[in-house]
Amino acid sequence: MSTQPSTYAIQPILCTADLERSKSFYAELFGAEEHMRVPGDDGPFSVELRFGDVRLGLLAYMPGVEVPPGRVIVAVFVPDVDKLLPLVEPAGGKVRGPANDMPWGHRVAHITDPDGNLINLTQQL
Repeated sequence: MSTQPSTYAIQPILCTADLERSKSFYAELFGAEEHMRVPGDDGPFSVELRFGDVRLGLLAYMPGVEVPPGRVIVAVFVPDVDKLLPLVEPAGGKVRGPANDMPWGHRVAHITDPDGNLINLTQQL
């Protein structure tokens, strides 16, 4: 077991069929405030909420497609996505595609852990 502190930050991202409804729920119940909004073709693509020092992402699921219950993506913020990507499969995960630069200032690669849980390796550009 490593005694080194982790340099990674983790953010849960909840998938939703109604971004505004979900945002209102977390704002009304927990006092979450919108910190960032990423536009999409049919309205907002995602919203980042803040609860004090904690962040929660809400992601608009594909239009017209029912969101499976419990659909969560974990964004793991890493120093270098491209350096970490080749280590995913030897560790037992799967790479779902190459890393891409996103218009909101992140480089992201989609992977799964050995159990199929979705993870976004995310690098601040």
